Amino acid sequence: MTENNNVNGVATNEVLTSPFLKTLVQQIRGLDTYRVYRNWSDELLLKPFIVSKQKKREISIEGEVDPITQGRILAFYRAVAASIEKETNLISQVVLDLNHEGFGWMLVFSGRLLLVCKTLRDAHRFGFESIEKLAEEGEKLVKNGIDLAKRFPEVGRL
Repeated sequence: MTENNNVNGVATNEVLTSPFLKTLVQQIRGLDTYRVYRNWSDELLLKPFIVSKQKKREISIEGEVDPITQGRILAFYRAVAASIEKETNLISQVVLDLNHEGFGWMLVFSGRLLLVCKTLRDAHRFGFESIEKLAEEGEKLVKNGIDLAKRFPEVGRL
């Protein structure tokens, strides 16, 4: 993996430095039972998470959220849970509840402790402006979850 890999035309080595993005790539590769992604660069695996404002406007919000988008949402929050789990040693789980219109919520919990609670709207358009925004949002959720886990460790072990 070199700086020549690019996402949406912008060269990046962000994956090499962001612990969250490394975990996200691990989640994607871990679910690849047929080894389709084995020769893909990390940046190429993250490319579907990058959606410009223009592209978001073009995505229809009518109908069900497609399974591929649901998979991306789950992979993102599973990476959040795995990152929290690495830091706190508390087993973390992820729950996604979406209705047919793309509204719902995502929970990351450990024991009886709710580490991340995120309301989702327009899930059809799930994505981030740039790879930096993807890393920033993921790391923010991880940091907040770790802070909660450290404040209430006994609840996380229940």
